[in-house]
Amino acid sequence: MRICIFGAGAIGGYLAVKLANAGADVTCIARGPHLAAMRERGLRLIVDGKEQLAHPRCTDDPAEAGEQDYVIVTLKAHSVPAVADKMRPLLSADTAVVTGQNGIPWWYFYKQNGPFEDKRLETVDPGGKQWDALGPQRAIGSVVYIAAEVVEPGVIRHEYGTRLTLGEPDGSKSDRVRALSKMLITAGIKAPVKTAIRDEIWVKLWGNLSFNPVSVLTLATLKALAEDVEVRTVIRAMMVEAQAIGEAIGVRFFIDVDARIEGAREVGEHRTSMLQDLDLGRPMEIDAMVSSVQELGRLTGLPTPTIDIVLGLVKLRARTAGLYDG
Repeated sequence: MRICIFGAGAIGGYLAVKLANAGADVTCIARGPHLAAMRERGLRLIVDGKEQLAHPRCTDDPAEAGEQDYVIVTLKAHSVPAVADKMRPLLSADTAVVTGQNGIPWWYFYKQNGPFEDKRLETVDPGGKQWDALGPQRAIGSVVYIAAEVVEPGVIRHEYGTRLTLGEPDGSKSDRVRALSKMLITAGIKAPVKTAIRDEIWVKLWGNLSFNPVSVLTLATLKALAEDVEVRTVIRAMMVEAQAIGEAIGVRFFIDVDARIEGAREVGEHRTSMLQDLDLGRPMEIDAMVSSVQELGRLTGLPTPTIDIVLGLVKLRARTAGLYDG
């Protein structure tokens, strides 16, 4: 099985080592010192203090890799539109593209029966670049429950989680998604195939759209945000607004708002991915996590007053740090 990891950073690097050591033919697309280190010394993964080493093919040029069976895209969501055209050499008629980003994916309304079928979302796919270059028929959805960190070029440290949920946009358990699930399971990764992947996407998004931007505004951890009565009220209001939008476009929430907030609180003194990006001076996933829900609110005619306020504030915070140009 030929698998390309496009964006072999923390999560991509973790998957690359696991899959390569399980027998997949893995190619990593990366750049800079991380790419140089992988080429020279291989890709090292540290799990529970023990090191795993793999030597996948590594390049910054997709044309060198050739056509793949699967392309797993693990770049941050805002980075993908600019490189979508560069992925074309990886794609045959049968190549599947697995979206491993946070937030609403660019293919969201593909194969979803209803008034918005095939609707393109400008906040996550400006100008439809991904839709046109990659093709929604290639898309497999995923929700990543893995945390990892690049501790130095060529070295990934796993923090927690081993689950990567998969699902076809049309809800089928196709041969291609079952084959990928089997390969991931062989690699030691929990990879269930769900018939309602959008429901899974929204439960993770529910926390991301609220806790992430509020953490940037307050510099607080998940536990602190959830335990502060006034801040919890803001987070809960954002989630209630989002739930109404999700349900309007066919999502079923399998836990309630307060249980989802408690789940975040129990993670403890964790700094959200968006807050980590602020700390490190990296662009934030504001549009995929928050602007996309606002856009869906406009599309469905549902109000998003709390989301609008927090979104406006976090955009300004990111602009003043030079980390957002939207």
